[in-house]
Amino acid sequence: MVFSSIVFLCIFFPAVILLYYLCPRQLRNLFLLLASLFFYAWGEPKYIVIMLFSTIFDYCNGRLLEYFEAKGKKDTFGRLVLAASVIGNLSILCFFKYTDFILTTLNSLSGSEFALLGLALPIGISFYTFQTMSYTIDVYRGQVAAQHNLISFGMYVCLFPQLIAGPIVRYSDIAGEVDTRETSFRLCAAGMHRFLLGLGKKVLLANQIGALWDEIYSLGASDLSMSLAWLGALSFTFQIYFDFSGYSDMAFGLGEMFGFHFPENFCYPYTAKSITEFWRRWHMTLGSWFREYLYIPLGGNRKGRPRQIANLFVVWFFTGLWHGAGWNFILWGLYFFVLLVLEKLFLLRQLNRFPSVFQHLYALFWIILGWVIFACDDISKLFQYLKWFFGIGVAPVNQLALYEWTTHAAFLVILALASTELPAKVCASLLERISASLWQSAAFWLKSAWCLLVLLLSMAMLVSGSYNPFLYFRF
Repeated sequence: MVFSSIVFLCIFFPAVILLYYLCPRQLRNLFLLLASLFFYAWGEPKYIVIMLFSTIFDYCNGRLLEYFEAKGKKDTFGRLVLAASVIGNLSILCFFKYTDFILTTLNSLSGSEFALLGLALPIGISFYTFQTMSYTIDVYRGQVAAQHNLISFGMYVCLFPQLIAGPIVRYSDIAGEVDTRETSFRLCAAGMHRFLLGLGKKVLLANQIGALWDEIYSLGASDLSMSLAWLGALSFTFQIYFDFSGYSDMAFGLGEMFGFHFPENFCYPYTAKSITEFWRRWHMTLGSWFREYLYIPLGGNRKGRPRQIANLFVVWFFTGLWHGAGWNFILWGLYFFVLLVLEKLFLLRQLNRFPSVFQHLYALFWIILGWVIFACDDISKLFQYLKWFFGIGVAPVNQLALYEWTTHAAFLVILALASTELPAKVCASLLERISASLWQSAAFWLKSAWCLLVLLLSMAMLVSGSYNPFLYFRF
């Protein structure tokens, strides 16, 4: 079940919200746990056992860490429990996500014929594995208290708004809201607005431009030109942003309706003026996780420049690998590693001498090129597409490119503007003026009317059976 589906929007979501608010407060965590398990089992009933195992496993680890801390044995037995948690979680993740990738690589390099397991990737395993693992690490560090209630901990791990594709919500982010949280009409309405705007991003923007990327990516060399390859890359650049940030908005809005405040995951990343700034704005919860649990423990930037570069290499290798079992993802991670190291060494100092427009164009070029690497999971097709991207072996422009650029020009402008904070600022200013000149609640009703329009348009698109993938489900 996905958020942008008729089943979720018309049946599951309304029923869960209604029953949640009718449910006594002391039973709400149990209700959310059961609803979340049903949500997950709808699409992956057999893999629900893995998620339940991870939940119980790290619940027990948290309690053991608390016990050994109280007994003064944290440095001996506590470390063993922490190691068991980290190794156990990563072993499960690696088995399901990377076994076939490793076997395929070995077969290719050695000529062996190891049989592939053909395992389906459990939905959301990369997200909930990182969440449960960070919980035990934080308990070991003394940054959060161990959760004693298994139902409350299970609700945190399985919570359906952020279960499938994030954001990565660490236990410390919502520890104060797990057992006691505020719910109100105001919060529910704000959450609904955020959810519907995210739905609009996903269905009305990401899906529409994503169909163009798929069309261009499937073309052969005889139909392509450099300008068409650029249009395809730009299309995927917009698709992945509006797809993933739209999902994050929906997750944030749903969480708010239930009384949770998840960390923000995006902050207009395409307005960045450097790759360093881009990664402070893109998938912020993942960046924060790797910084907190990998980069800093490795030594961060505290042990000299060579060690810092080595630490960055490790972080970006695993950042790429986390996104998928494919060489293009590893190349994508190392691509950004090289750019970030160059910026740290000298590029940022040089960039600051140029106008901000140049800095912005510099960042966009490398971001778009990076998304080409990310999108092409076939390495041979990747190198072929990169040739087209730089005009090698194809014409600069052809008739199809002129048609596609002309047809989609207005929509591309809309997408470009929507990826900045300009629309939000303009809308906030207009709503403030309207509220001041009419009545205090005018802004609320106008925003509600706009969200209702987004919902109706999105439903119309979904009912028509239009293209509706979720890119981050596979990660």
